[in-house]
Amino acid sequence: MDIEQAIRERRSIRRFQDTAIPDEVLVRIVEAGVWAPSGGNAQTWIFIIINEQSRIEQIKAISPGLLGAPTALIVVCQDKDLAYKRGGELGRETLSVMDAAIASQNIALQAYVEGLGSCLVLSFHKKGIQKLLNLPEHIVPELLITLGYPAENPKPPKRKFEEVTFFNEYQAQHGK
Repeated sequence: MDIEQAIRERRSIRRFQDTAIPDEVLVRIVEAGVWAPSGGNAQTWIFIIINEQSRIEQIKAISPGLLGAPTALIVVCQDKDLAYKRGGELGRETLSVMDAAIASQNIALQAYVEGLGSCLVLSFHKKGIQKLLNLPEHIVPELLITLGYPAENPKPPKRKFEEVTFFNEYQAQHGK
C-alpha cells in the first residue's frame, strides 16, 4: 500500500471486533509515531500503550469522546518541562501540541497499514488520565488513539479541494 492510498482510505473507526492486537503490532504502530517530525527536533513525546481491558474501561469512564470497545489505546503525552527546556514557551504551549498531533497521524496511518482501525480522541479528562496512569504533573496527555480490528467500514466524506486550495494568495469564492 502506498502513502496516498493510506491517507485516502483511513477512517475514524468507532466499532471494533473483540480481537486482541499482538504486542509486536502495537510496537510497530508506536514506532511510526516516534519517527514523526517534531519542532526543533525536540522529541518531547511520551507514548503509553494500553492493552489491559480493565484499564481501557477505567479510561473510558472519564473519556466521553471514547466510543466503542477498542482493544488497545495509545495515550500520546508531552513532557511539558522538557518541551520548555528545549523550546521555551513556544515549545511548551504550541510545538508540543503540534508534535503530538503529527505523531498521532503517523500512528493512525501505520495502524491502517497493519489492518487496524483507529480514532483520535480529544474529549477526555486530562487530570483523570494522569492519575490513572501514574503520570507526574509535567507529563500531559494530549490525545488518546483507540485501536482495534474494524467492525465497520465508513464511507469517506466528500472533500472540497478546489474550495480550500489556492496558489500564491487567497481568492474569495463567488457567492460566498
